[in-house]
Amino acid sequence: MGWIVAVIAAAAAVAAAVRAQNSARAERIAAARAELAERQAKAAEARTAALTDEIRQLARERIPAAALALSHPTAKVPGLREAADIDGGSARLLTEAVQAARTAVVEERGRVDAAARAAMRGTSAKIQSLLNQSQQLLHELQHEYDDPRILQLDFRNELALRRTQATAVLCDAWPGLARQNSPLVEIVLGAQSRVAGYERIKVANHLRDERLALVARAAEPLAIALAEVLANATAYSHPDTDVQVTLQQSGGRGAFLVVDDAGIGMDGDALDRARALLAGPPEVLLTELGDPPQTGFAVVGRLVLQYGFNCHIEDSPFGGMRTILRVPAHLLTVLEDNRSLSALAPKPVRTQASPAVPAPTEQETAPVPQPAGGEAPALPSRRRRAPRPAPARAASVAAPDREQVPRTPEQAGASWAALQQGTLNGRSVAGPPSAPAPDDHDHPDDRDDQGDDQT
Repeated sequence: MGWIVAVIAAAAAVAAAVRAQNSARAERIAAARAELAERQAKAAEARTAALTDEIRQLARERIPAAALALSHPTAKVPGLREAADIDGGSARLLTEAVQAARTAVVEERGRVDAAARAAMRGTSAKIQSLLNQSQQLLHELQHEYDDPRILQLDFRNELALRRTQATAVLCDAWPGLARQNSPLVEIVLGAQSRVAGYERIKVANHLRDERLALVARAAEPLAIALAEVLANATAYSHPDTDVQVTLQQSGGRGAFLVVDDAGIGMDGDALDRARALLAGPPEVLLTELGDPPQTGFAVVGRLVLQYGFNCHIEDSPFGGMRTILRVPAHLLTVLEDNRSLSALAPKPVRTQASPAVPAPTEQETAPVPQPAGGEAPALPSRRRRAPRPAPARAASVAAPDREQVPRTPEQAGASWAALQQGTLNGRSVAGPPSAPAPDDHDHPDDRDDQGDDQT
């Protein structure tokens, strides 16, 4: 019996040990599961916190930066700050949210800009019509009243009309003025008259054919574009400096209008932006033009896109900027001979004088005679006149077959004595005084010494 009790006791001990082991294993498993659950809870809290921070950054930084980058390409859009604590799905959703916000902003800006363009287009058309009527009335007043203030008022009306035209063009409207085929030099003069600093603009005409003209549909657009370029050159250069405009003609490639100023120039970013606007982008938003809006280059870009001009800007050798407007050959024509040019149009600058007629010097005053059976020689460029010696004036006025002999003081005194004695004798015989006859011995230089200088 004893051994049975011993076996039972041993079995009970083994069973107790097994139960103890199982209990210990269960406790370890429970502790491991509790620890795992705690780690998972902490990880979930960390992910939730990271996701919350990313959503906060998305609302406060990423979406505003993405909207700003639409108008300022150099602006940086921040990415995910805690990418390691966010799973791929959440990161992908956050990126899609940025893209969706960008798309929504672009569409809304387009709708707002289109509405603003339509409103400004209608308003510009009405204002332009009123300014044209005012201009017509001012022209009538100029013929009726000799008041310089009317000219000043007409010039200010022209400046307002240019600004209205530029706004209309920027809003995809028609320039509002139809022209005939117009000489290129007159287009330059018309653009010059629309700029506040017109007196500083110096035009040099290097065209081989002075009757070179623009076709009717491109005349007014080129005048608007050149006026904007000239306004920019005069506004950003010192009032004591000149703005040089050079007209050049290239065989087969059209004509070039080169504008040089001695202004403050541009930095790299401003130059890149100006070139982008002058290249004629398909769309320019009004909200991208600054406050106050700088519309000059944007207007030129719209005209470049619509009419096929080319415009390039670079550093000028005068210290400022050089803007080159190229007019392609298909927009050019030549006027007929019966079409007269404006008297204010600058004559072409000739590099060499005509072999038939020598070039006049600064001492010459008489006009150069025209060769028989030939065309009239080209007029020389304006230059400062030097004082002319007396023999040259005498030779230009005296008869060609009689040499003028200068009188001595004694001869002049005798002539005046004879004139006085003859006058006294005439008065004593005729009674009432009469107007004295002109003296045939009066020197020709004493009659009209200033008239020739004014011609």
